[in-house]
Amino acid sequence: MKRVLTASLVVGLLIGAFALSSGQKAGVKSELQIDIENRNPWTNLRINNAPENFHFVVISDRTGGHRARIFSQAVEQINLLQPAFVVSVGDLIEGYTNDQAALAGQWKEFQGYTSKLQMPFFYVPGNHDLANTTETDVWKERFGRRYYHFLYKDVLFLAVNSDDPFEDKEGRISKEQIEYFQKVLQDNPNPRWIFVNLHKPVWTEPNLEKNGWLDIEKLLAGRKYTVFAGHIHRYQKFVRQGMNYYQLATTGGGSRLRGMRYGEFDHVAWVTVKKDADPIIANIMLDGIYPENLKRTITDEEGHIIYNRKPTHPVRGKLTFEGAPAVNAQLIFWRPDTAAKKGEKYIRLTDAFVEPDGSYALSTYVNNDGLPVDDYKVTVTMRDPFFEPWGKLGNNTYPEKYATYQKTELTAKVKTGPNEFNFDLAK
Repeated sequence: MKRVLTASLVVGLLIGAFALSSGQKAGVKSELQIDIENRNPWTNLRINNAPENFHFVVISDRTGGHRARIFSQAVEQINLLQPAFVVSVGDLIEGYTNDQAALAGQWKEFQGYTSKLQMPFFYVPGNHDLANTTETDVWKERFGRRYYHFLYKDVLFLAVNSDDPFEDKEGRISKEQIEYFQKVLQDNPNPRWIFVNLHKPVWTEPNLEKNGWLDIEKLLAGRKYTVFAGHIHRYQKFVRQGMNYYQLATTGGGSRLRGMRYGEFDHVAWVTVKKDADPIIANIMLDGIYPENLKRTITDEEGHIIYNRKPTHPVRGKLTFEGAPAVNAQLIFWRPDTAAKKGEKYIRLTDAFVEPDGSYALSTYVNNDGLPVDDYKVTVTMRDPFFEPWGKLGNNTYPEKYATYQKTELTAKVKTGPNEFNFDLAK
């Protein structure tokens, strides 16, 4: 027995609506028309396409020694995905210069890529984009506001400047900016969701009481929101105030690309907003997006060459604790700070996690390239979880005598050629 699906059915897929046109009533066909029988080859007919639903993309860092033909190809890949729009988390140009001609060239290049997007692109500044007064003036001339907001389908987006004012390593959110977002939230008391995009994950910084983030969180308390940041070039999820915070990896920025375990990969975040539901976040790896002919568009984007890189030499070894493999322990190799007095200060160069067999391999610029020749101090910690949900490092269960470069007695002298350093830790 066959019957035709009609508007009277609960599923409501055939809309018996009429529109007036030149004084005449014209029938409007539904988006889905199908014959229903007693048995049907489908699960249900609740089409996942409510008017309130939409998708957008978040791109992450492109700088810190961006690699050739990654971001420009990401533009082509995003066009394949067809989101409603694209938002960023800053660090769009290499910057860190007062040379206006160089800045003009970098912004011209970047805007040449974003102009190819088939949907809007929303800028958010990072430390590479606002590293000095000259860069700040150039941003103002090109883009005007350094922080702003917009609404789409009753969803509120906050573009926050985490270098206001610029302080190099640590983030700052000015009093004026906090007051701006306070008014925005007062004027929009009941959006169905809020997305916050900023560059630095300032909730992980030691100056949290002073950098302005707690003021922003106070404004957001009790609301439904999601935060996206970048800057660290390593993916990490946090939970604060019961809400999800995402520190994204890279979209072409400098990275050792050691994979999922290290949170080092090129990706975009694909965000689905649905009615009466939390947003759905999908991390889409750029090496998994191809057009129908499986051929990527070849672009002419040049990478940023970082000069004065020292030659590296393979460094491997094994780490045990009381004779057993120190699985998932983290080693950090520290080199002397040449700007400080000899032995007074060390700088973190790289890290590695210990594999199930106790082995490790080190990377400086790219995966497993080793270390430059130097005398290093080595620290070892074991944290589970590695990060607490709210953003602080997890508790270290290994002896504190190995935890800091000031205390550790573990050392490594890297020489030309292959190097192997084995360490056995004791309680």
